[in-house]
Amino acid sequence: MHENDVSHTIIGAAMEVHREVGPGLIEKPYEEAMCHELHLRGVPFLRQKPVPFVYKGVQLSTDLRTDLIVASKVIVDLKAKEQVTAIDKLKVLTYLRLLNLRLGLIINFHVPILKDGVFRIVNNLLPPEPPQEPPDFRS
Repeated sequence: MHENDVSHTIIGAAMEVHREVGPGLIEKPYEEAMCHELHLRGVPFLRQKPVPFVYKGVQLSTDLRTDLIVASKVIVDLKAKEQVTAIDKLKVLTYLRLLNLRLGLIINFHVPILKDGVFRIVNNLLPPEPPQEPPDFRS
């Protein structure tokens, strides 16, 4: 499954959480609800996965963690704040690079309309492969 397909599923799950809960909570309840919604949809994910940080050949012990990694392809950074900043976006891009992934989503639940709180962050995202044409056995 391509990253774009995974992100479509994630955004659908987030819309359901936002529809049920609405804005106004802190981040943790949204994380719990997203995990439950992804589980209900049968979507594999990792929660609070440590992000390894290597500096000049030495792996440092850090508290870097992603909120979610969905289907081993997309980082999801959940927010519940007034505004997503440029630093929030750069953090996700850095995590994508450290984990060698290509797509990240920032989902800010502290908005009246969820689509206004969804941001895509890409790291050398490749286009989806075109559908394969069936072989022509008539010749």
